[in-house]
Amino acid sequence: MQSAQAMPSAATVSPRYARCIENSKRIRWDIDRDVIRQREFGAADKFLPDGMTLLEERLAFLSPGERRFLNRIQGRTYANMFGLIERFIGAKMLEVSRDHWLGDQVALEALVRFTDEELKHQELFRRIEGLAARCMPAGYLFVPEPNTVAQLVLGKSTWAVLALTCDVELVTQVHYRESIAVDAEISPLFKDVFLFHWKEESQHAVLDELEWQREDAKLTPEERDAAVDDLIALVAGVDGLLQLQAQADCTYFVANKPQAGVLDAAEVEAVRNALLAAYRWQYIHSGVAQARFGELLGGLITPPQGQRIQVALAGLQ
Repeated sequence: MQSAQAMPSAATVSPRYARCIENSKRIRWDIDRDVIRQREFGAADKFLPDGMTLLEERLAFLSPGERRFLNRIQGRTYANMFGLIERFIGAKMLEVSRDHWLGDQVALEALVRFTDEELKHQELFRRIEGLAARCMPAGYLFVPEPNTVAQLVLGKSTWAVLALTCDVELVTQVHYRESIAVDAEISPLFKDVFLFHWKEESQHAVLDELEWQREDAKLTPEERDAAVDDLIALVAGVDGLLQLQAQADCTYFVANKPQAGVLDAAEVEAVRNALLAAYRWQYIHSGVAQARFGELLGGLITPPQGQRIQVALAGLQ
């Protein structure tokens, strides 16, 4: 690790912004025409791969039907969580685009397209929530309020917000390529949602990297050190949301599970713990374990700062 990474030159950066624009134009998609296509979710559709839900390995005492229902709850929360995250990502990208208003117009166009696509993704996930609500029992609750969460996140340093954003965008790549795309049992509609989401997020991850490095080049060592603390605080905040959502999803499952019979207190706690473990892996650990994120972060911080981050992550098990 090093204390700071040299800012790439304009000659190397501008073509990367330009390629993002080209790819954005080439893969542009429409929610109704390309993704939903007048489809609905089936009553027994599987939403997420087993490797992402951790249900098979942790909740063997549940019946297959109960595990399938819990899979659908997790998938519903998965879509809602990305809709939540994209609220603050879009706002932050609008903010950082200000630096390009009277400068690099290629970079500006790339970030404007990024923001437009994030707004479209939010609409997509709202539509998916509506479709999920039509085929699942009433009573599901997504706890976090997007605007409230966005205000809290955006109150932290830009460096920390861009670090979290880069992590999230890389997570979408890993989850789709390594898990969702290769699972033949997943609902075709649910898979298409994340296929088309992945196509545009591939460009967003590049822009996240460029803007994060650009922001880092502005900071003094003291400012960067404070930004690391902000990143740790943001991750802790995400974990707090995951704990609340795991409890809400557990409560919804217990109230609506398809098989008769009452779970005892230990079994209910096992369900809650399994949900929390899955959510922590999905939104925190699978991102920081991604090689590209480690390379980027490691190039911007010092070893002691990296150790602080690792200690914080170790507490989220």
